[in-house]
Amino acid sequence: MTAEPALRYQGHYAGAVSRLASFVIDIVVSAGIFSVALAAISYGAQVITGNLVSWNHSTGVVAGLFAAWELAYFGFSWATNGRTLGMAVFGIRVVRTDGAVLEPRHATIRALVFPFSFLFCGLGFLGILVQREHRALHDLAAGSAVIYAWTVRAPASGAAGVPDRPTEPGPGTTTPPERRGQPSTAPAADA
Repeated sequence: MTAEPALRYQGHYAGAVSRLASFVIDIVVSAGIFSVALAAISYGAQVITGNLVSWNHSTGVVAGLFAAWELAYFGFSWATNGRTLGMAVFGIRVVRTDGAVLEPRHATIRALVFPFSFLFCGLGFLGILVQREHRALHDLAAGSAVIYAWTVRAPASGAAGVPDRPTEPGPGTTTPPERRGQPSTAPAADA
């Protein structure tokens, strides 16, 4: 993606499709890592003990380990980077509602409440579709929002066709106090 289209959405709330697609990527990646880790543990135990080790999926132990792994995957990613691998692919980031960096405490709350968004046929996700800020149950609980935040290098401010500020700032962008309420000074695009 070039810098200009990315800048047009920079700081805007991420929509349902971007969030769902990033979640699908994250589930595939995290489940793959979990499966490889189980296989590595089984292999290591077999080498050390000489006995074949297999995981009984019907006991709930594997399900509990998987749930703990998912909590760690999402919570750690949100706490350290504000995004998971899937979110990075789609250029979205979790921030506080005021646009500040998501603190580890809020990332942990978001990760703990996240499974509850799936209850009652995904009712916790309804806010993504109906609210202006596209916030789900876990976003409301953690005081977070998901925004577009590509890490592209843009041309210098005021360069041809590039405004010096987003036209509709979201929570991840700010307008300097001296510029609030004033029209944009970006050069008009030639048609």
